[in-house]
Amino acid sequence: MTDTVLDRFLRYVVIDTQSDPASSTQPTTGKQKDLGRVLVDELLKIGLADAHLDEHGYVYATIPANSDKTVPVICFCSHMDTAPDFSGTDVKPQIIRNFAGGDIKLAGDTGRVIRVSDHPELQNQIGNDIVTTDGTTLLGADDKAGLAEIMTAAQILVGNPDIRHGTIKILFTPDEEVGRGVNKVDLKKLGADFAYTMDGETAGHIEDETFSADGVEISISGVAIHPGFAKDRMENAIKIAGAIIDRLPRDIAPETTEGQQGFIHPTGVTGSMEKSSLSFIIRDFTDKGSHGKGIDARRHRQGRETYHFEVKEQYRNMKVVLDRHPEIVDNAIEAVRRAGMTPVRGSIRGGTDGSRLSFMGLPCPNIFAGGHAFHSPLEWVSRQDMEKAVKTIVELARVWEERA
Repeated sequence: MTDTVLDRFLRYVVIDTQSDPASSTQPTTGKQKDLGRVLVDELLKIGLADAHLDEHGYVYATIPANSDKTVPVICFCSHMDTAPDFSGTDVKPQIIRNFAGGDIKLAGDTGRVIRVSDHPELQNQIGNDIVTTDGTTLLGADDKAGLAEIMTAAQILVGNPDIRHGTIKILFTPDEEVGRGVNKVDLKKLGADFAYTMDGETAGHIEDETFSADGVEISISGVAIHPGFAKDRMENAIKIAGAIIDRLPRDIAPETTEGQQGFIHPTGVTGSMEKSSLSFIIRDFTDKGSHGKGIDARRHRQGRETYHFEVKEQYRNMKVVLDRHPEIVDNAIEAVRRAGMTPVRGSIRGGTDGSRLSFMGLPCPNIFAGGHAFHSPLEWVSRQDMEKAVKTIVELARVWEERA
């Protein structure tokens, strides 16, 4: 196996692995296992004899230690599914060699343009090879870039025994995009002390903080009656749902917030005159902020209607856990530096598998994978940034061994 990270990436993105939030199975779509089987086959060819796909759609593998030291067992993790926000079927990757700058018009839908004004990181990609879609699907760099990078780094570590490292675990997960990426992971079988998700964006970035996240479901029961006899009697559940959305504070919405600011975001509305339902996600970097936003969302009673209000915890800010193990991020910073970049430590306005893994006992920050404009047909990644991620993984394995 001598495939480059780009070879692998192009091979993986054409396999449709979109997850389905409406499904009750694990994985939520059987097609995710199609990619899982490809990955296992490649891991076995690299020489990882224990590589396997389990019944829940997880891929596990081990790179044995080649050091005499007692080195903490670290895991590298990426997810196989792509987001349900936009089609992942029949992906046609396009490569722009030696990018000369400027906006990128996508061939399959010329109305879609990756504009430098919207994607300023493109200005740092002059001379690089950019991969996009044709504009009719998402690309799947989230997170098939991470898969390709971990696979390529595994090949390098196995093929170069002079690079000393401890035991390294590989974990590929299904259903991350629908919040179920670690629901059935077997951490005992994995056997790692610490982990890193390769699921970030800009090269050089390390993220050790995420939102704390809740989901909110509001069911509204109105008062239905013939509209000809409705005066002072009807309570239209559709109008009530609309009024709740309209009264949400404008300054705590995704489109008006950035940085450390949280938000309330309606994600779905269905209904009739008698019954309607609303779905929200609530995000903040503190649990207190998240809970406060939940209270705000239910202060909109109209009259004789009734409500059912349910809050489900989704994930919590992993910084609480990672601050207890500063060496995890410190080693990542050193690895990024050795890979030739200036490390940038930051937070994610979202979550990763690492958010939940950290609270399950496997502390797990996030490292860049190089992709941009996730969940959209404007998604793109550069070959050079993926190569930098591969080098970061290799250097990180080396740093843990040196500092053991």
